[in-house]
Amino acid sequence: MTTHLYFVHVLSPLHAGTGQGSGVIDLPIAREKATGLPYLPSSSVKGVLRDRSGNQPTTITEALFGPDTKRASNHAGSLQLADARLLLLPVRSLRGTFAWVTSPYVLRRFVRDAQDAGQNNLPTVPDVPDTQCYVTDDSRLRIQLQPNNIKVVLEDLDLQATLQHATAWANWLKGRIFPSTDQTWPTLLGSRLCIVSDDALTFLLGTAIEVIARNRLDDQTKTVVKGQLWYEEALPTETLLYGLATLSPTSAVRKSYSDPTLTAHLNTIASGAMQFGGKATIGRGLCRLRLL
Repeated sequence: MTTHLYFVHVLSPLHAGTGQGSGVIDLPIAREKATGLPYLPSSSVKGVLRDRSGNQPTTITEALFGPDTKRASNHAGSLQLADARLLLLPVRSLRGTFAWVTSPYVLRRFVRDAQDAGQNNLPTVPDVPDTQCYVTDDSRLRIQLQPNNIKVVLEDLDLQATLQHATAWANWLKGRIFPSTDQTWPTLLGSRLCIVSDDALTFLLGTAIEVIARNRLDDQTKTVVKGQLWYEEALPTETLLYGLATLSPTSAVRKSYSDPTLTAHLNTIASGAMQFGGKATIGRGLCRLRLL
């Protein structure tokens, strides 16, 4: 059995919904019940990957994802995917346009999962006071009011900026989330990473998630059809998520394919842009996936 980390970089607003809402938002995004953190269900990721594998040899597709429903009892697929969890949330910043924001709890959970995937030498996870945030040494987010008074303003939060821990995390993440051939995005991450307290992130999750008004117009009057105005949530562009992908071939699969062969095929179908979640016809959910 081999375990890998995979990262999802959101390229257009991503609506991975729950079907219906009970409050003001008619179509909310999927969130964890206990933490309120948004996530991308693994079923969405796995379904897209299987579809992309359709042009590949059928036998290796079945080894990874299992046979079709008519022969589902033959053997299980070897690929096991966990939900893609929030790692970095893009938040509007008074300076630097936006920040990639995370928190100690999110990082601690990431460390646990990364170690399960064989990743070592992860940076220290700090405890962040509610009134502070940690930024990188070359951060574009800082507003210097006085020599010893440096602020970062995220949405409605005014936080005292401190140069601790964030640089180490930016250096560790940027070489793994983004391809080594592209230096633009690693540089941006190195200057925009911001670690806030768990409570501050909870507040930002209520203000930084996109809320989009949608409607349907009457063809003749060009006015909104009665009952056809609704609001839906979406994870904003530049959100970064991560998950675990485990290859655990059954005995039937092992007769034909080794773990490296299955991993190579998974890397092939996981490359390039793909679409997750709903609203595909209006450009929602374009993402880039990278298997580490």
